[in-house]
Amino acid sequence: MTRAFRLRTLLSQNKLIVAPGVIDGITAKAVERAGFAAAYMTGAGTSATLGYPDYGLLTMTEMVANATRITNAMSLPLISDADTGYGNELNVYRTVQEFERAGVAAIHIEDQVFPKRCGHLDNKEVTSREDWIAKIRAAAAARQSPDFVVIARTDSRAVIGLDEALMRARLALANGADVAFVEAPQTLEEVANIPRWVGGPCLLNMVKGGKTPEVPLADAEAMGYAIAILPGLLLGGIMQVCDDLLESVKSEGRYPEFKAPVSPARTFARFGSADWDARRTAFRDPLQDIPVKAG
Repeated sequence: MTRAFRLRTLLSQNKLIVAPGVIDGITAKAVERAGFAAAYMTGAGTSATLGYPDYGLLTMTEMVANATRITNAMSLPLISDADTGYGNELNVYRTVQEFERAGVAAIHIEDQVFPKRCGHLDNKEVTSREDWIAKIRAAAAARQSPDFVVIARTDSRAVIGLDEALMRARLALANGADVAFVEAPQTLEEVANIPRWVGGPCLLNMVKGGKTPEVPLADAEAMGYAIAILPGLLLGGIMQVCDDLLESVKSEGRYPEFKAPVSPARTFARFGSADWDARRTAFRDPLQDIPVKAG
């Protein structure tokens, strides 16, 4: 059973899929260990791991490479940011193939002008309807498996208005997309009504301190959302913890205490050390001499 099929199956159950944001193997393992059904590779977080802001500075190759590391580290279906598709329809076609080969279950492609910006920043620019829908058609045609999920993200709410965003979302679903992603609705009323106004499966991007009002996950499910992503959840926590630990070392002059005991063995256990220990001796059975007949 492929991860794309598993994600399709989850979508068919009409229950909210909660996908926390992951940026590497450490966070991927944490999400899987916590019992979530899916994970989301955040483009902003991937950019941050390379030392850049979310300004469209990463290439498709860099994004796919990170997605490959994440899918290798966990068994969960991975939904991934694929920015604008990294070019025109031809580039989008290859982008889908590369992410699918990496074991990703779904990607979203947006209608921003490249280089894009984080969806919760000001001064975004969007392409024409025609250019974006051509990319969505290309993405739908490029997938090798019909289970691979194409998510159409429109950032036009902030640029052209809600009516245009809803129209683009509906057009995307009519032209091959499986899920619509209206980025950065600005009021609770908009958040609540987008699934009904779009008339198809929708994704909600839950960004702490972003443009969109916060809603509990249970409310998002009741509103009719199919997927909720939490891209900055672990990234924000990591940065806060790093700052606190480093400040503690500077101010107290010693190794800080952790809530749970920490040791190399406990750390490595999270990453499958027991399986690797078993492999150390699995191939070391005594060899039996094989008789050789001379002449």
